[in-house]
Amino acid sequence: MLGGALAVLATGQITVPDALRAINIDVMVFLFGMFIVGEALVESGYLNCISYRLFSWTKNTDQLIFTILFGIGFLSALLMNDTLAIIGTPVVLGLATKFRISPKLLLLSLAFGVTTGSAMSPIGNPQNLLIAVNSGMATPFVTFGAFLLIPTVLNLAIAWILLRLFYRKEFLPRPFVHEQIAPAERTFSVLVQCSLVIILGLVIVNIISSFTSGHIVVSLPLIAVCAAAPILIFSHRRFDVLKNIDWCTLVFFAAMFILMASVWQTGFFQSFVTKGFTTDIPVILLTSAIISQFISNVPFVALFQPMIEQAGGSFTHLMALAAGSTIAGNLTILGAASNVIIIQNAEKQGQTLTFLEFIKVGVPLTIIQLIVYGVFLHL
Repeated sequence: MLGGALAVLATGQITVPDALRAINIDVMVFLFGMFIVGEALVESGYLNCISYRLFSWTKNTDQLIFTILFGIGFLSALLMNDTLAIIGTPVVLGLATKFRISPKLLLLSLAFGVTTGSAMSPIGNPQNLLIAVNSGMATPFVTFGAFLLIPTVLNLAIAWILLRLFYRKEFLPRPFVHEQIAPAERTFSVLVQCSLVIILGLVIVNIISSFTSGHIVVSLPLIAVCAAAPILIFSHRRFDVLKNIDWCTLVFFAAMFILMASVWQTGFFQSFVTKGFTTDIPVILLTSAIISQFISNVPFVALFQPMIEQAGGSFTHLMALAAGSTIAGNLTILGAASNVIIIQNAEKQGQTLTFLEFIKVGVPLTIIQLIVYGVFLHL
């Protein structure tokens, strides 16, 4: 992506001032703040405490997979899927070793959980954030929840059913024994808890405000800034956190904004996309899922959201764009950055998922999930 951005700058396809204006500061600030919170969760050890509380009630593989899908799925709607992909990989691999379960099953559960769960929130993934910010949505949490909450919960259950079918041998009766974990670093974990409370509190404030006044009172980037503030201001390990956040992903997004702005200026896509094409919900869902495999879901949304809006698309069409581009991550490994993050982190610990292993479950899962979203968006 960076190579593409440098190429269009070097060849004069986009000017430097236009390139700088193309970078969406709101999205960059939000990602930066959420990555700080995610990294602090790991560094403080508080992530292990959360993991123990989340999974200690599970007695068998059935309950464990269900908890990964729904627990991490709902957390991804709050903390963003890429953040959960980073912090969730060592957690599920630790569980795989501890309970002698296939690492591939748990990695797939994590990937499907963070992808599917993130669809129901404007801060669940970068493409949803783009849609919420660029559309000027007055009540993004209410809008996403109203359109996508119920089908997303249903799709998480469908993921659980399919994983049971494809990995049925792993679901044989096997009682779990949980061991108490070491306590987290107290001072640092208190700051992390404050950050999590700030995120949850401001999201609740925005939801209440959406119902009472019809708009949010705290912008999405400001939520991330407020959440990162306790760590950056009060933690003595702030520089370790800053050094270890996912800078590569931030570079990816900055470069993507520049490259997609240059592509948009050429008029290439606008020349063959008709109004009927961009306002038909099944077509939006299917196109989003397929094209996201080639240019990834965030660049796809950056290109196609303006087309839908220019064609007179409503919030329903934007929700179809959000759902289709998000669920694209369940089709193949290349459909979402979170999948790549999970596999990269797993390979550091000697585990991986092959392309075929992923699509064996991912293809039928994605088809069913797209049908579910299509039905609900037509209601």
